[in-house]
Amino acid sequence: MTEDRTEELWAAEAPEPLPAAEGLFAVSEGAAHLNHGSYGAPPLPVLRLREQLRAQEELDPDGFFADLPARVAGARTAIAADLGVDPAGLALVSNVTEAVSIALDSLPLAPGDRVLVTDHGYGVVNRAAARRAAEAGAELRVVELPLDAPDEAAVREAVLAAVDGRTSVAVLDQITSPTARLVAGPGLLAELRRRGVTTVVDGAHAPGMLAAPVDPDADFWFGNLHKWAFAPRPCGVLAVHPEWRARVRPLTVSWEDHRGFPASVEWRGTGDYTPWLAAPAGLALLRGLGAAAVSGHNAALARYGQRVLAERAGLRPLPATPGVWMRTVRLPAGWAEAEEGAREVMGEVWRRLGTRVAVRPWEGGGVLRISAQLYNRAGEYERLADGLAGLLKA
Repeated sequence: MTEDRTEELWAAEAPEPLPAAEGLFAVSEGAAHLNHGSYGAPPLPVLRLREQLRAQEELDPDGFFADLPARVAGARTAIAADLGVDPAGLALVSNVTEAVSIALDSLPLAPGDRVLVTDHGYGVVNRAAARRAAEAGAELRVVELPLDAPDEAAVREAVLAAVDGRTSVAVLDQITSPTARLVAGPGLLAELRRRGVTTVVDGAHAPGMLAAPVDPDADFWFGNLHKWAFAPRPCGVLAVHPEWRARVRPLTVSWEDHRGFPASVEWRGTGDYTPWLAAPAGLALLRGLGAAAVSGHNAALARYGQRVLAERAGLRPLPATPGVWMRTVRLPAGWAEAEEGAREVMGEVWRRLGTRVAVRPWEGGGVLRISAQLYNRAGEYERLADGLAGLLKA
């Protein structure tokens, strides 16, 4: 995957809606949901299946839980086939927040080691890395990636420049949450493996969006299925390289602990397993719609949304990775430069414009991210751009 050139943005046109997706989602038509990347929105058939599974559980709890390990294993096998990975190396989890703790707790960090993260990383994932490093007496190093880094090569070189003989672990986003950029690409992961650096990859946005989301060079990789893969919330997966599977430390000891990974990670007593059991149906629905058609539509719509935000609201588009269903623009200096300011901007955009967006704080002007999913329409981005033009002048 290579980086887009900013000048190509101006040729972006809005794609036609996919007829097969009409009426597929439950999101309110009275608002513009341009923040699919944060929480997802499962299609109605998948929601109905989850409700059926819940009903089964309540009709016969004993029978439901007695058969559950085998049903979870079946769901895992189906999901692994879609992701192109070995089911023996894949565990179902609630989300990446849970998965990163499992991965980090499984690493033998020691005093003097360095754990590398970037300033584009997801906040909770970076916090988990900081806590684990502090507990082990290791050092956390935050690599600053320029918002205007022109391409994947520039990002890769910035990360590698921070790697030295003490770097033992790199916790990297595959696609960054605040800036929608590719960081942990195949070239970077291969080079880190060559240098003996253990990689922990946050692939929260990869399943459903990328054709081959799990990179074989990642030591630990995790992603959410409830964002772009049409699964109910919460639903994620953790993929572990063969050399690490015997060392995986589950967050809790369970009745499946003796079986080792992945069963030891998956079982959590009387938890809600219905999102996992329904997840294969979401992936099957995505296949039925045509993964290439969905990807083409969503990527083009996100690109168009970024274009109109630049043209109509005068916001600076940030470099983007082709094929990603999210795009970002830079807010003016003084806007959303701290967490409180970012929350205020999101609140005002919702209250005044009836639109959900993601805004992350950044020194010199926050970053506003839009997402594109099948239920979105070109007019929603146009109304956001026109409204922001007035809001930023107020």
